[in-house]
Amino acid sequence: MAQKPLLVEKIIEGIQEKKGRRVVVADLTGITSAPAGYFVICTCGSPQQVEAVADSVEEFARKGAGEKPAAVAGLNNALWVAMDYGTVMVHIFVPEAREHYDLEHLWDDAALTEVPDLD
Repeated sequence: MAQKPLLVEKIIEGIQEKKGRRVVVADLTGITSAPAGYFVICTCGSPQQVEAVADSVEEFARKGAGEKPAAVAGLNNALWVAMDYGTVMVHIFVPEAREHYDLEHLWDDAALTEVPDLD
């Protein structure tokens, strides 16, 4: 993958700040039918952690990249929170939901980059 945009870097930092795991960046920039240029996907151990990671992503994106999400969905049950930054979509899952939706394999042409867990 080419150099990640600043927003993607800040989103990853926000995820890692609250111990989100199994971070994958899907580069969709070459896929005309994709809803965004990048998907950033991660897994959390509980709905409470999903909420904490969503808050952290919002803070890091705002402070580090000057960006706010156009929409945030899923906070009511926090099994899957989707944050829409226009060019970047963030998907924060509990493990069962991530396995079920399998977003990283939705577009076969997407270049996937796995970000190592910090610990």
